[in-house]
Amino acid sequence: MSTELPRWFTSSYSSNGGVCVEVATNLATTHGTVLIRDSKNPAGPALNVRTSPFTAFLNSPEFGAN
Repeated sequence: MSTELPRWFTSSYSSNGGVCVEVATNLATTHGTVLIRDSKNPAGPALNVRTSPFTAFLNSPEFGAN
């Protein structure tokens, strides 16, 4: 069992005045998940998203991928 902790970083798209998210991608390889949380509430809940849907989201035209 791994005891690896998430390493959080703020999204580069979060410089819009307080509506911020943080992601932890360091667990993608070992656990197949990406964690997402509200940066204003780091002790609050985090979304646990499988890597495939997260990658599809980042590559979607709606998100800004070409």
